[in-house]
Amino acid sequence: MTSRRDFLKTSSAAAVGGMLAANLGFPRKTSPAAANTLKVGLVGCGGCGSSAASQALNADKNVILTTVGDIFESQGQGCLAGLKGSDDPIKDRVKVDPDHIFVGLKAYQKVIDSGVDVVLLATPPGFRPQHLQAAVAAGKHIFAETPMATDAPGVRSVIESVAAAKKKNLALLAGFCWRYDYGRREFYKRILDGVIGDVRAVYATYLTGPVKPMPPASSRPAGMSDVEWQLSNWYNFTWLSGDGLVEQACHSVDKISWAMKDVPPLKAVATGG
Repeated sequence: MTSRRDFLKTSSAAAVGGMLAANLGFPRKTSPAAANTLKVGLVGCGGCGSSAASQALNADKNVILTTVGDIFESQGQGCLAGLKGSDDPIKDRVKVDPDHIFVGLKAYQKVIDSGVDVVLLATPPGFRPQHLQAAVAAGKHIFAETPMATDAPGVRSVIESVAAAKKKNLALLAGFCWRYDYGRREFYKRILDGVIGDVRAVYATYLTGPVKPMPPASSRPAGMSDVEWQLSNWYNFTWLSGDGLVEQACHSVDKISWAMKDVPPLKAVATGG
C-alpha cells in the first residue's frame, strides 16, 4: 500500500513543480545570473511542509530555499536537517541562514517579508486564511496546503484572497493532490467524457483511523502553555484542524466536485462520526 507521504512525493511534486517551472510572471530579477533563480520560503515545517519544500527544490535546479518559519524552533531545525541530510542533490540548494529561521506566531510574516518569490503555506489549516491573505497582499506566488480553512468566516476570507490573487496575476496552487495523480486524472477524464453517462449523484466515504491520536495529559511537558499544547497536537483541536472530516475528507469533497464538473451543488447532506 502506498503511504500518503510516498504518494505526495510523486503527485504533489507535479503540483508544486508545475507552479514553479511554469512561466507565471514571477518578479523580474536585476541581473542575468539571478533571472532564473526562485527564492522559496516555507511556513510550517512539519511533515507536509517538509515534503512541500523537498518537492519545490526537486522541481527545478534553479529553486533555492532561503527561509523557514514555524511556531516551534525544533520544527524548523528538524526540517532543515532532513533536507540537508538527504542524499538528494537538493541539499546544496537549502540556503537558509540562521537568522532566516523564524519562530513564533508571527514567523509567517517574517518569511513573507524576507525577499522570497514563492511562499509554501503548510501550517495547521486554522491559520491558513490569515497567512494566505498576507501572502497575497505582499504579491507572493503561493502553494497552500489543504484544507484552506476550518470555519465559514475562514472560507469566505480565502475566497476573497483567491479573487485578489487573480487580479494580481499571482500563481496560487492548492494541495488537492489527487488532481495530479495520473491514474485518477485518466479515470475522471473518462467519466467526464460520458463513458458511464451523466453523473446524477455521488457518494463518498473516507475510512481511516486517527491521524495523530491525542497523547495523555501526563505527557505534557512542564511549563508548556495551553496554546503550545494544542499546537503540538493540532489534529485534535477543531479550531486548528477543522476536525478529521475537514482535515482529511476535504479530498473526498474535492473528488465529488471533480465528478460534477466542478459545478457547486444547490445543497448537500453529510454525516460523520
